Amino acid sequence: MQIKEFMKAGHPPTLFASFLYFDISFMIWVLLGPLGVAIAKDLDLDPSQKGFMVALPYLSGAFARFFMGMAVDRIGAKATGIVGQVLVIGGLSWAWIGGIHTLSQVHVLGLFLGIAGASFAVSLPLASRWYPPEAQGLAMGIAGAGNSGTVFSALFAPLLAKHLGWNAVFGVALIPALLTLLAFVWLAKDAPDQPPPKTLRQYGKVLKDKDTWWFMGFYSVTFGGFSGLAASLVIYFNAQFGVDPVHAGYLAAGCVLAGSVARPIGGRVADRFGGIRSLQTIYLVVAVSLALVAVFSQNIALTLVFFVTGMLGLGMGNGSVFQLIPQRFRKEIGLLTGLVGMAGGLGGFYLATSLGVAKQVTGTYATGFYVFVGLAVLAFLGVLGVKRRWRSTWGSPLNTTARI
Repeated sequence: MQIKEFMKAGHPPTLFASFLYFDISFMIWVLLGPLGVAIAKDLDLDPSQKGFMVALPYLSGAFARFFMGMAVDRIGAKATGIVGQVLVIGGLSWAWIGGIHTLSQVHVLGLFLGIAGASFAVSLPLASRWYPPEAQGLAMGIAGAGNSGTVFSALFAPLLAKHLGWNAVFGVALIPALLTLLAFVWLAKDAPDQPPPKTLRQYGKVLKDKDTWWFMGFYSVTFGGFSGLAASLVIYFNAQFGVDPVHAGYLAAGCVLAGSVARPIGGRVADRFGGIRSLQTIYLVVAVSLALVAVFSQNIALTLVFFVTGMLGLGMGNGSVFQLIPQRFRKEIGLLTGLVGMAGGLGGFYLATSLGVAKQVTGTYATGFYVFVGLAVLAFLGVLGVKRRWRSTWGSPLNTTARI
């Protein structure tokens, strides 16, 4: 589909609102990562405590995505998105006005920030339902490019913390959050062909479908890797190479930007060549890149190159997975987005936590990277295992106009 045809096929204001909501929410979701060095210094945290602190919003967001995915099917994506934004604004207001003084309070804030991460389960079905099968990769890629919000956190949060104090950053974040809520209410519109709410039996049927679990596994690696690294890179560059938090934020932002820009590209490539073929290549690129990060962990220049390469692969992988999902589960896209998003959040929680634990136990981050390399290889083998069945059933040219 050409770009002109794409613009006429759906609802651009809703697509933009989906992107904006996703973007600002992700900026807020990962705040504890870029602020992690400053918070850890003030609260005297060890590496494993730092790892859990930055990973907690991913765990919270994982479960919130499931419930918000269910809400999308029942009350609509727009109403669900409004509720989610109000809850996050409330959490930021509490942190800013009352102040954060203990690790337990950081954990409570992390639970609220996880709701921002659940924006994924709203933005993608909100955008997807407006577009035909052959445009799903690009539509979902554009909406999903909102994960670029993590770039803003990496760029500006350490700098603001240096000049204003890290607690004040939560107050500053309220400004774009409130403006985004107003824009979302004004621009977003639910698609007219929204399917009726699912019964509990239908939810159970989806969970019994083995393709659901394949998609959850694939996304736990691509998005889990992207989000886990986005949360951990500032701390990693500071601890591994002694880079001050502000400049570590700049390095992290460059890596995250690569993955964010790659998401719509990955969707577009999957539209043209097929999501399965894209994923096969992507998982190998990710495995090699993160293995090289571990091998060359004393060379900051090479480490940066391999992080960028790995994040490019992970970002494209996110777009490729969500080119496939609407082809297989179009009527259940809200529920599937919640389930698959939950798996992605759990993957991010695992990676961010495991890196901290690896550093605490072994004195190096390398073990954490090697384990994730193994997961990428398993995902590659999984794609090889399902591709013949997928292409001969729901992905057959007789059943869809999309490339699978």
